[in-house]
Amino acid sequence: MKQLPNVLTLGNLFCGTLSLVFILQSPCYISSYNGQDYLVTAPEPLFWGSVLIGIAAVFDFADGFAARWMKAASEMGKHLDSLADVVTFGVAPAMILFQLLKNAYMQLPDAINVSIINLAFTLLLPCFAAWRLARFNIQSSGQHYFTGLPTPAAGLLVASFPLVLLKDTMHVSAYLQNIWILYAILVVLCYLMVSRIPMFSFKFSNFGWKQNWYRYVWILLFLAGMIWLGTAAIIGGFVLYILLSLLARKQLLSE
Repeated sequence: MKQLPNVLTLGNLFCGTLSLVFILQSPCYISSYNGQDYLVTAPEPLFWGSVLIGIAAVFDFADGFAARWMKAASEMGKHLDSLADVVTFGVAPAMILFQLLKNAYMQLPDAINVSIINLAFTLLLPCFAAWRLARFNIQSSGQHYFTGLPTPAAGLLVASFPLVLLKDTMHVSAYLQNIWILYAILVVLCYLMVSRIPMFSFKFSNFGWKQNWYRYVWILLFLAGMIWLGTAAIIGGFVLYILLSLLARKQLLSE
């Protein structure tokens, strides 16, 4: 039973790896038109890749919870968790950005001349994620906050983009198909992950308002956003998380 947290971590890794299959796969179909058969290549099913990253996040939460509940935390479990997170919240989201950026370039008149180098910048995301996770592994475990943006938060933000595009209730699809906005998102996420900005965690040492006001504000506004905005609330929740962490900076450092 003490291996249960590690099994859950492997569930995270399995879902993250499977998401790559959906993100990179272009299904092919044979279509008939005027008596002729044509091979049609469909867009990559990014939606299912996003769903699998979301399921992996559940495993990621569950393995930590199980390790604390069973008092089965170990060095192996900590490093295994980081290895899984690099794939699920680093490599897989980078491939989503890769596909979104490729689709954005395909809308340009000179799309045929676009170099793979233009798209390769998205691979910086797993590199910075690996740096962030390695630094996390050597930090003291007594902190009630994260130093820099947690890798799962960055990965889940990117994973939300295909879901937002599927049901574009807030009319943001034009922004998520803009080359420079996608590059800007990449740069911001890479910087935030390796920054020294304190970001609050959702571990409650008590339930008092004074010590947890930023957590309660985030939870209430995010739930309200999910009701009114749908999946677009994930983007809003990310921005709110950064702003509340900045507002609570002094309190986080003093705890």
